Amino acid sequence: MYSNDLSHIEIPSDILMPVFDSRIPAGFFGTIAQSTANAIETDQEIKMILANLPKVLDWLHEADYPQVLEKRPCGIPLFLYDKNISFRKVLFHYDGTPSSAKIIRDFLMMFEVQVVESQATIISPSFIPKSKIAEEQALIQLISDHTKETSFIKFNFTKIGDFWSYATKRDCSLLVTTKDYQADLAKVLFHFYKGDVWHDNLSFYLA
Repeated sequence: MYSNDLSHIEIPSDILMPVFDSRIPAGFFGTIAQSTANAIETDQEIKMILANLPKVLDWLHEADYPQVLEKRPCGIPLFLYDKNISFRKVLFHYDGTPSSAKIIRDFLMMFEVQVVESQATIISPSFIPKSKIAEEQALIQLISDHTKETSFIKFNFTKIGDFWSYATKRDCSLLVTTKDYQADLAKVLFHFYKGDVWHDNLSFYLA
């Protein structure tokens, strides 16, 4: 049994758009029309929530301090898209856990059509236990099979700000990461929005 209750999401419902496709068809993002998530009565399971990032940031700046995006992170992915939705350069955050690997596998399944021409970069921890090496290699191969170009690097990034900074400096168009960082991401976006280092073509897929 699934739940389409979005009351846990703090972002105002009028800037949320539910997506019911488990695999996103070609041309989907060219026809996005904003709708109110909570106003939709349907028996379909929500597979993803889209939110316009500039509108989310305007909402964040209505408060004196950054708010969390979700009171309690749920299993429905949240896609925060900026000025453009592009899969040109995708940055994958793999932290060595099964849940992180699942996020990436689910993303590749949902956006199989969109990532065919993507340049993908995977950031993995510098140290991976021997028991996880096979999973890491399988994940690299899976990403390579789905994208046009794939590179793999190891960094001991521990904060979402590190990934955001790396993505910004390298002109990435999409960062795929876990919702575990959503509170810290809200702080980063809150403080750097419209600043000198702001990159307005970077979207976020959080799951």
